[in-house]
Order: sequence, then C-alpha cells, then structure tokens
Amino acid sequence: MLKPEILDPQGQAVQRALPRLGFEGIADVRQGKRFELEVEGPVDDAALARVNELAETFLANTVIEDFVVRVEEEK
Repeated sequence: MLKPEILDPQGQAVQRALPRLGFEGIADVRQGKRFELEVEGPVDDAALARVNELAETFLANTVIEDFVVRVEEEK
C-alpha cells in the first residue's frame, strides 16, 4: 500500500465515483497491490524472515509503500 503521506489519485477517483454509484458513507479509499506467494515446506520463523526480506528488497518500493506479510492457511 502507498504510505499515508503519498497522494493516491486512483483511490481518490474511486472515492469520488462511489456516491454516483449509490455507495454512501465511505470516508477514504486507498489503492494498493497484493502478491500471493506459496511457500514450499513449513512456514517457520526463517521462512517468514526470508519472505519479509524478499518483499522489502524486491516487491515493495519502500520509499513510498508500506507492506505487510501475512500467513493464510490453505482451505
């Protein structure tokens, strides 16, 4: 996601369009991107550290973006 201090024109455009589409009461919209990674083997502390490193150095532009690594169990 873009950091809060970074302008988000796409999010602002969506926010302005919502009332015209009948969606009221939305105070703010922020646009972002999402990557889903499937890890081979157990997701232990070492695997999480490696994924965090990958996100910080390769997937996110940390100058303007924040990122979160989250583990979801398979359904």
